[in-house]
Amino acid sequence: MEISVEVNGVAQSHDVEPRTLLVHYLREVVGQTGTNVGCDTSSCGACTIHLNGEAVKSCTMLAVQADGQAVTTIEGLADADGTMHPMQDAFMKCHALQCGYCTPGMVMASVSLLDENPNPTEAEVREGLEGNLCRCTGYHNIVKAVLSASGASQ
Repeated sequence: MEISVEVNGVAQSHDVEPRTLLVHYLREVVGQTGTNVGCDTSSCGACTIHLNGEAVKSCTMLAVQADGQAVTTIEGLADADGTMHPMQDAFMKCHALQCGYCTPGMVMASVSLLDENPNPTEAEVREGLEGNLCRCTGYHNIVKAVLSASGASQ
C-alpha cells in the first residue's frame, strides 16, 4: 500500500506491506533509528513516538494507520540547529539515562505528559510514565528530569 506520512516535518511517501508496524517503517524505511523496538507488545514504551502530537507506542500501530498523519520521533524533537528540546536537556542534566535504550521512548512520553499537565507532582509524573519501563535507573533521575523540565523545584 502507498502511504504518505510527515515524519519530523518531512513528507515521506512509500509503498509498504499492510502488515508493517509503524516502528519498523520508521526505523527501516525512513531511517529514524532513534525509536527503539523493545518488546513488540506495548509493555515497555521504548517505541513511543508522537502521532499528531499524542504519544503512541509505534509497535502497536501499523504504518498504514499513520497514512496522512504527522509523526515526530526523538530525532524530531531537537531544533534544526541541533539545540536540544528542554526535555532532552533535562534528561542529560539530571543524569536520567544509563544504558539509553528506554530514553527515546521515555523522553517522548515525558514531553506528552507535560503537554497534558505542565506542572505535575512527583506522583503524577510516576503515574504518567507507568507505561514506559527502564531496567537501569529505578526512575528516580527520570522523575527528576521531568520535574526539572516542568520548572518544578527539586
